[in-house]
Amino acid sequence: MKAYIPLVVLMIVASTTHAKAPAEGPGPTPKLASNVFEWDKLTPEPKNNGARRAVLDGVTSTVDRLHVHITTLGPGERSGEPTRHLQEEVIIVREGTIEANFDGQVRKAGPGSVIFFASNAVTFLRNVGPAPATYTVVYYYTPLTPKT
Repeated sequence: MKAYIPLVVLMIVASTTHAKAPAEGPGPTPKLASNVFEWDKLTPEPKNNGARRAVLDGVTSTVDRLHVHITTLGPGERSGEPTRHLQEEVIIVREGTIEANFDGQVRKAGPGSVIFFASNAVTFLRNVGPAPATYTVVYYYTPLTPKT
């Protein structure tokens, strides 16, 4: 009989305790909608190495996050220090000559070239041409993207 007492007490407490409603937060993030992003309406944000144009950043129906921006690097400039990215990235060169550095490899990419950086690659880009180089960066997070 003594073995049942904790069970009975637990059942009584459970039946008399009201569950709290979950705290209301800001709500779900709206999904990105179909759109057209016109080049002349994308405002360049000046950077030390050139300029960056934000295009889109948000959730979609199929990925946790989709991000697109367009960078223009001045001659000889780098995108930044070598960095390991958890997500995969696709880079499309619009103009100029880019040197893609990834995991100790170096490859040149001219206008129309497509660069793919795999998840966990250590990467950076450098403008190796005499004029500004412009490229579009697309990256995305899925449920399979590593978390750390």
